[in-house]
Formats: sequence, structure tokens, C-alpha cells
Amino acid sequence: MRQVGRLSWQTVEMRALFSYICSMTLLQRIRTPFRYSHGNATMVLIGLNLFVYAIIYVFRDAYVYLALIPGAVLRYGWVWQVFTYMFVHANFQHLFFNMLGLFFFGTAVERSLGTREFTFFYLLTGTLAGVFSLATFALGGALNIQLVGASGAVFAVLLAFAVINPRARIFIWGILPVPAPVLVAGYTVIELWSHLFGIGGNVAHLTHLAGFAFAGLYFPIRLGVNPIHRLVSGR
Repeated sequence: MRQVGRLSWQTVEMRALFSYICSMTLLQRIRTPFRYSHGNATMVLIGLNLFVYAIIYVFRDAYVYLALIPGAVLRYGWVWQVFTYMFVHANFQHLFFNMLGLFFFGTAVERSLGTREFTFFYLLTGTLAGVFSLATFALGGALNIQLVGASGAVFAVLLAFAVINPRARIFIWGILPVPAPVLVAGYTVIELWSHLFGIGGNVAHLTHLAGFAFAGLYFPIRLGVNPIHRLVSGR
């Protein structure tokens, strides 16, 4: 009888929880926070990128399965590529600079948002940048292009750093101090200019801009923060 009573009480609790969840608005559900924790997701992500680079260095055929190739996604249903592409890099220099940016900016953003939120933010913005790139290339008929690199997610992290620390100064080449919002604005202009005028043909400028854009949407939708206000006002 005691076991039955316990089960009945648990059932009541579960029903109450279910009713509460159902009564929440969609926005409230989206903004339900993760419990804050401070781990080492940034280093884990860097480790995963290094691991994938090593795997592809040994097994070159893996590149075709993990890079984002619009034709492969549309013809063969390799939908995982919109996620895996961000762990693949064309060469060591490409890997090094992306991981350097992820280390410097990701560590600070993870400390501010918490490990769970940061991991969700990084993977979501990177994947959405991949989906956006897939749609753009497919509509443009570039089905055989191979998109690789963590740049979309790293650009999202850069914007997050600037939004969280709008008064921070970043030293270019370790010498020239540039306010974080100015750096973001500068990168945006450079990426737009490069895309419109075809500068750096092997660089996916739209993917970088998509990283900025989805990070900009993440803050008001998920966190209830106006990124433009913080970047402009500095608070």
C-alpha cells in the first residue's frame, strides 16, 4: 500500500509538472535557462577539431563524408554534413587560426554563459550557418562546392564576446587596441565587401556573416538581450 501511495504522489507531481510546461508560452520554453556550470567545452571543441583533422589526414576519403557538399546533401541525403563541416579544415593554417580565435574568445564567452549554454550556442549557430550556406549554394547552383571550417561558429562566438563585453579592447597583432564592437563592425564590412566584389574566392564570406546573424538572433530570442543596444551603448 505504501508503494502504491508513493506512485500516486509521483503521478500527481508529474501531472503538475506537465500542466506547468503546457501553460508556458513558446518564448518562455525557449528561454528556460540551463543550470550554470563552468567546464572546459572550449578545449573539448578544439580537441574535436584536432581529432577530426588527424582522422582526415590519415583517411582522406573521410573528407568527402564530413565536409558540406550541397550536391551530396540533396542527392544522397547526407544531412549530417550541415553539422560535421564545422569540424573539418582544409589545411593546418586554416585549423590553427580558427582554433586560436575559438580559444581566446570562446573561453571568455563560456565563462560568462556557462558551459551548457555556450556549447548549445556554438553548435546551434554553427549548424544554422551550415544550413544557410547549403540553401545559398543550392539556389546558386553550386552543388559541388566543398564548405569546411569552424569559421561560422567562431564568428558567432566573436559577436557573443562583443555583446557580453562591449567595452573590451582587443589588441590586433598584440599592438593595436580595438574596441570589441568596432572589431565586429569592421569584420562585417570586410566580409560584405569581400563577398560582393569576389575577394578571397575560396573563403565562404556568407557563412561568416551567417554566424554573426544567427548569434545576433540568439541573444534576443534565447537570452532576452538586445545585442545592438549593448554594442552601441556599451552596457
